[in-house]
Amino acid sequence: MSGRARLAVCAAVATLCAAGALLPLVDPITWVFEAAILLALMSGVGAAARRVPLAGPLTIGVQALAAVLLMTLLFVRDEAVLGLLPGPDALAEFGRLLQDGVSDVGRYAIPAPVTPGIRLLLVLGVLVIGLAVDALAVTYRSAAPAGLPLLALYSVAAGLSQGGAGWLLFLIAAAGYLLLLLAEGRDRLSQWGRVFGGPGAGAGRPGGGRGFAAGTDAPASAPVRTGRRIGAMALGLAVVVPAVLPSLGGGLLGTSGNGTGPGGGGTISAVNPLVSLQDSLNQPEDKEVLNYRTTASDTRDLYLRIVALDQFDGTTWKPSERTVTDVPEQLPRPPGLSSAVDLNRINTSISTAGWYAQNWLPLPYPASRVDISGRWRFEPQGRTLVGDRGQNTHGLQYQVESLQVRPTSGQLAAAPAPPADLLREYTKVPDSLPPVVRDTARRVTRGAPTTYAKAVKLQDWFALNGGFSYNTDVRAGSGSEAIARFLRQKEGFCVHFSFSMAAMARTLGIPARVAVGFTPGTKQPDGTTSVGLKDAHAWPELYFQGIGWTRFEPTPSRGSIPDYASPDTPGAADPGSPDPVPSRSAAPSEEPSADPSCGPGQQRSGPGSGSGPGSGSGCLTLPAESGSTRPPEDGSSLWAATGIALAALLVLLLPVVPLLWRLRTRSGRLADAGPDGDVGAGTLAAWRELQDTAWDFGILPDESLTPRRAAARIIRLGELPPEPAAAAQRVAAAVEQVLYAPQPQPVSGLAAEVQQVRAGLRDGATRGVRLRAQLAPRSAARLRWAWSARWTGWLVRCRSSRPVASVRRAAAAVRPGRQRA
Repeated sequence: MSGRARLAVCAAVATLCAAGALLPLVDPITWVFEAAILLALMSGVGAAARRVPLAGPLTIGVQALAAVLLMTLLFVRDEAVLGLLPGPDALAEFGRLLQDGVSDVGRYAIPAPVTPGIRLLLVLGVLVIGLAVDALAVTYRSAAPAGLPLLALYSVAAGLSQGGAGWLLFLIAAAGYLLLLLAEGRDRLSQWGRVFGGPGAGAGRPGGGRGFAAGTDAPASAPVRTGRRIGAMALGLAVVVPAVLPSLGGGLLGTSGNGTGPGGGGTISAVNPLVSLQDSLNQPEDKEVLNYRTTASDTRDLYLRIVALDQFDGTTWKPSERTVTDVPEQLPRPPGLSSAVDLNRINTSISTAGWYAQNWLPLPYPASRVDISGRWRFEPQGRTLVGDRGQNTHGLQYQVESLQVRPTSGQLAAAPAPPADLLREYTKVPDSLPPVVRDTARRVTRGAPTTYAKAVKLQDWFALNGGFSYNTDVRAGSGSEAIARFLRQKEGFCVHFSFSMAAMARTLGIPARVAVGFTPGTKQPDGTTSVGLKDAHAWPELYFQGIGWTRFEPTPSRGSIPDYASPDTPGAADPGSPDPVPSRSAAPSEEPSADPSCGPGQQRSGPGSGSGPGSGSGCLTLPAESGSTRPPEDGSSLWAATGIALAALLVLLLPVVPLLWRLRTRSGRLADAGPDGDVGAGTLAAWRELQDTAWDFGILPDESLTPRRAAARIIRLGELPPEPAAAAQRVAAAVEQVLYAPQPQPVSGLAAEVQQVRAGLRDGATRGVRLRAQLAPRSAARLRWAWSARWTGWLVRCRSSRPVASVRRAAAAVRPGRQRA
């Protein structure tokens, strides 16, 4: 294999190694096989173009054209001209798929389903990076800068996955780049010879002082060995050093600030861990996230809470930056909870699905004890458990002891004012909040004598008597303008209801935040309860001194209204209790609800599992989770598409094979005829090129003629002008000198002479003859003869009984006769 061919293979391998970092982002990974096949075909086209040879920009252009045709065949062949050429319809379909892909990337969490749009983005990205790497490392022989596009590909994947793409994928990507550098270094050394290390082991061989110039492969020189050691050491340091340094983050969260080790403090980063719920609500499949078994006799209030969003900046709701600590054996008592409130202690055993991997741990609220293995940290304000150093919920089993808080409406109505610092923090609203939000809150709660009465009126205005409808097709949003739009249009899903009620409660001076997690799920025949993606939900929590953070349910047809917020609760007639409102059933259903619910698995994600800025639309976002429910759309069969692609490429290449072979042959012969080449071989190469050029223009070579008479025949039949005719005669004279002179003398300018003869033949030919000579040269028959000879030789070798003489006769039968003087 030539040096450039080896470089091309290494460039493709390095691209695929870097693309391996994309594998955790989607499921399934069948797209990578399509990308590998298309990348191999594109690299093969580049190798063929360089052997012609074509100029560097033309080689890149030919590769880009091949990539476009292959992408057209794979993705939009039904809209393409002849199933291959990208016409207007195919380009329009490409645009639609790209838009869908960008939308899907923002819609789903990690791992996302391989929708047609995402599949197009993945394959296209690998091909674009592969083309850049091939151009830098192979076409322009500069492998070091080729690391930049490889780094870009790996960085995008690592950034989307948050918390990195994993040390193994990093090792694979780095090994691909080092392989490319090693291949380039070997290629350079093979051209330069041995530049270091003295005569070495090859000194005694023919050409031994020239390193790799002759004989068998020389042992690796000192710089090669040193380079390998440096590369291995750098790679090892890149992997080992981050592993021993303090963690800089793990998915959604990172630890920093007050401590880095056990017993130390730390903070939850201010990264917004939200992803859109809307697309999860419309999914046809309800994939199980977790299941649990509990000692609770009534699971209506057993919401599994993931995180509390307590900071509202006018754009979105997100968790505040909080101090985290080690998980204590016994969690502290919930803030604000007095001993006068009725409590039930329950135990719940939870198992999470193997595909579900996110950094926040689902817990019944409020948890008092958590028995779990792994690297988990406790955030006291939100009472959440957060994974540290990449810890997530993948395939966990854990035990939770929690409290079922059962306040009465009278206790809530009689709740005193909360502490000033808590009131100040949890009633903040941004200046951008439209006045309609505050005005509507005051209008809805007019006449309510207590904070509790106002909270119930807000809840029931949304859930019962405000004219709102549940609609998952409404544009999602969590910012100030989205809340105002929701109050005006009066339709939305749990995102709109929970965010709007929390914002309105804050304008009334009621401490409020938004919790996200799961509703209780569906009972199973074996006694467990299954929680699926469609059970994901968002709800407001309001603070009452003496009870603590208390759940309300403003979303119609979702979850259940708690007993203390229902109008028929004991104590509803107490002074200060809210006015009676229409009731609705709060009984849990044993069957999945007909209405879609919020699911965290396929959401509009920020950069990936675990992180996430809110989407550009400001839509509600949940802690990023691994997995999604929508099954990947069935694409074309991989093997069928591959076969079609190979067949189409073959159909495209076959007509141009004679042209490419002819260009390469002409270039090689004229290079041999240059001043630095061997005198005899260069002169005969120039003569062969002159004869084949005449053959391309319809003048069949006559092997029986001497060079002088053959040149005269070409001049006569080609009607050459004086100057090209003189050039042909000079080439013939040089051939006779090589064949007959005792000591042939070098003749300069033979390549230019042949080009002059070619120009004369072209100028004297008709347009049809010129096109035939260019696109379908007659001398390409030599290629067929050469392949026939190889085929015959292979057949004869397979039949070992045939004598060697018959091999020679068979080969001679298909070879043109030797030039005779």
